[in-house]
Amino acid sequence: MHDIRKSGLLMMALAATSLATAGASWAQSVYDYRKSQTLLVSPEGDILDYIPEEGDVIISRDRMGRTVLFDRFGNLVATEIPAESYYPPAREDQARALPGVVDPYRDPYRGGPAQQPRGWDDDVTTASIPDALPGDGQPLDGSPSDMPYGGPDVAPPSDQAPQRIVTPEIPVKSNLSRLEITALQVFLDREGVSPGVIDGKMGQNVNKAIVAWEKMTGETLDPNNADDILERLRLSGGLAITSYTITAGDAAGPYVAAIPEDYAHKAQLPAMAYTSTAEMLAEKFHMDEGYLRELNPGVDFTIPGTMIKVIDPGPAKTGSVARIVADKALKQVFAYGADGNLVAAYPASIGSTDTPSPSGTVTIERIALNPGYTYNPKVNFQQGANDKILQIPPGPNGPVGTVWLALSKPTYGIHGTPEPSKIGRTQSHGCIRLTNWDATELAKMVKAGVTVEFVD
Repeated sequence: MHDIRKSGLLMMALAATSLATAGASWAQSVYDYRKSQTLLVSPEGDILDYIPEEGDVIISRDRMGRTVLFDRFGNLVATEIPAESYYPPAREDQARALPGVVDPYRDPYRGGPAQQPRGWDDDVTTASIPDALPGDGQPLDGSPSDMPYGGPDVAPPSDQAPQRIVTPEIPVKSNLSRLEITALQVFLDREGVSPGVIDGKMGQNVNKAIVAWEKMTGETLDPNNADDILERLRLSGGLAITSYTITAGDAAGPYVAAIPEDYAHKAQLPAMAYTSTAEMLAEKFHMDEGYLRELNPGVDFTIPGTMIKVIDPGPAKTGSVARIVADKALKQVFAYGADGNLVAAYPASIGSTDTPSPSGTVTIERIALNPGYTYNPKVNFQQGANDKILQIPPGPNGPVGTVWLALSKPTYGIHGTPEPSKIGRTQSHGCIRLTNWDATELAKMVKAGVTVEFVD
């Protein structure tokens, strides 16, 4: 069973002690977890299925005061946590449930019917885009990059420390472990305030999502309160990391060997498809591809039947969006309902100095799913040496990703991207770029006529 509740925090080294007094308690934790008070959990989130021998491990404390076990090479073996935080009290309808079985569409704590897979049930058309501006290839805009998740120089949290005030302009340096930051990202994603790609790192996209969530709910979320975050995660749908078995369809693709930079070469491909199973799976589960590989070291993603660890982002946000605000300064898109309440928020790449986004208010004219892209050098920007009209096939790695929301101002739109990890940190050619999954979610909640207001 995979859980990210307590994992590999960097140790504050203390003197080694004996396992003798703890062995019985740990044995009970492993083999009779419902009656025990503590559990040993591996860095991957699994309950340890053996009792470490005395002399094989060093017992220490992390900065939160928890007992941690290291091997002789300094590698974290396990963290001791309260059993009740890993297994909340079972309800009557769960008493016979098998521990360790995770359904990716079911809350493992609350039971209930499986969530329905995402689908398209509204009037969405698929069409080519004759005048769209793709949003790739721009340099970094200097926004703060993702921060590390802490280290030995980070002071342990204090019960007397004031709660950190979160503002969108100042990224928070969290005291959480990387897997606990993952829990925070997954919770925000499930709530409809996207942190962008889920990678287990703090950064401006996560920070902006926290502020948006507080605006949406009227509550306060402390990015350093692990217990509160994990409880909110549990109530939002359960474990952040779950198991997934690679299917034959996943492995089959279709895939392309590589996506060329030159638009003339793009036009020669059969599709702007994914380049690998790992890339496809990362996007399917809202993950940074590098993080997917970190969670599954040495895994060959091309083999059907392989079980891997992935993020469980939960079902897509639903609702009806009546108004969209694209904040150029924040690099964030806000979607509001007819009642004026915030429905969802997404990190975005919006315009640049050379090719700024429009100002004022426009409307959505049409919605295209899996769009092709028509490059016209007389209408679009100049790409390389291309001086002819080019028809680029559709696909997630196309210039506008998997979704195009055409705006009433010609050549401008809200669309996806082939590079989700750059969202919120790079500039566009004037359009609004979102991750493919965020653009898809938003497209399902809007209709033609919805207003889009650009604010500086």
